[in-house]
Amino acid sequence: MNKISKVTGSEFTLTVEEPGRVGTAPLDVNPLNANEVRIKTLYSGISAGTEMTAYLGSNPYLKKRWNPDTRLFEAGEGASMSYPMPAIGYEEVGEIAETGDGVTEVRVGQKIWGAWGHQSMHVADEAWAAARVLDERVEDLKTGIFSQMGGIALNAVIDANIHIGEYVAVFGQGVPGLMVTQLARANGAEVIAIDRLPARLDAARDNGAAHTINSAEVDAAAAIQAITGGRGADVTIEITGNYHALHDAIRSTAFNSKVVVAGFMQGDGHGLFLGEEFHHNRIQLVCSQIGGLNSSLDHRWDRMRLDSTAMKLQAEGRVDFGKLVSHTFKVSDAQEAFDLLTNNPNDALQVVLDFSE
Repeated sequence: MNKISKVTGSEFTLTVEEPGRVGTAPLDVNPLNANEVRIKTLYSGISAGTEMTAYLGSNPYLKKRWNPDTRLFEAGEGASMSYPMPAIGYEEVGEIAETGDGVTEVRVGQKIWGAWGHQSMHVADEAWAAARVLDERVEDLKTGIFSQMGGIALNAVIDANIHIGEYVAVFGQGVPGLMVTQLARANGAEVIAIDRLPARLDAARDNGAAHTINSAEVDAAAAIQAITGGRGADVTIEITGNYHALHDAIRSTAFNSKVVVAGFMQGDGHGLFLGEEFHHNRIQLVCSQIGGLNSSLDHRWDRMRLDSTAMKLQAEGRVDFGKLVSHTFKVSDAQEAFDLLTNNPNDALQVVLDFSE
């Protein structure tokens, strides 16, 4: 297998040199300011969704420029992202290796969770680090990578506004979908998990789904109607990023009810027929994206609360995200890890890079 090259003992970040190829770039190591800490990365997770869109070239930031003032993608102005670029990892856990002279809130040796990319070290303000100390009750350090992905899944469940006893259909049982399944069940839902892969449906049952449906074999909407007494799901969460699945999610939802769209859709909407059940059943589509929260809750919920709640639920044993780790690669084998997610994505759940070498 191809190994990435790096200088032994140097600090580095993974890069995407071109679609489908990983490289490295050196990181500068500068003296710490008085209130800073240096965090050595232990593990970094690869997102099989958003991150792979940048790695493989389908992300809209590679084709258009995002204007943060107008909040519009603009064509013809130069794309917001281009190759080569740093790999956009956002699932990390590390250990404080050094502190500045004025640091009092944290200490060397403490484990820190957060998002700082696939890089061997990260420098942060002590207050930032103090807010992200990994709970000592967490025995498997790899689970420290799940803060942002856990926050994304929790945001979708909050957007769903689940009530105890409701049927919640979750389309997609990859890593984020399995997290949603766990969180929706913890919220009092009777979860109906939908996927096209038997192995992922087995995982869904292991993660708390009361019912599973293989949408490659049966009409998911009809099966959900049968489970719910002809009503349809009280709320549906679509987290595959596939337009055909979104159309099935719309078909599966009760009249005058809601589909939470948490998947990162790519390209045009082939397979989505809005003149059918969406129109006739008065379905509400709600975008759940980690850049914002439900406007009725954003006075008391924010991004930090989402992420820290996901970590707290793990520490308390109310969810178990650690079971979602399927593969661990040494960081020098990062190309092999990305190749797995490119060529055989159905064979993996959460893929983790080990920076300990």
